[in-house]
Amino acid sequence: MRRLGRINELLELPREVVSKVPKITVTAFDEILIENFKGILEYEEFFVRISTHIGNVNINGFNLKLSQMTEDDILVSGKIEGLDFESKRGEE
Repeated sequence: MRRLGRINELLELPREVVSKVPKITVTAFDEILIENFKGILEYEEFFVRISTHIGNVNINGFNLKLSQMTEDDILVSGKIEGLDFESKRGEE
């Protein structure tokens, strides 16, 4: 396992590409792209909870929509008011 990490370092591969760590991109309080997500736990017009491999991502706002979704990525759009995280580290 250690050797694989060293190879990734040498190849300069981004961490989110070689692991299941989520990458979260926020664009102008209008969109949040979450790469490497596991599933949707809750979905309302004002609140979205997304499960990732390391915890949950909670998005608060207005007129929230799941604009695009693939097997690994999800795009939430609307008026984003807040973003917080629930880590799974204490549970493992």
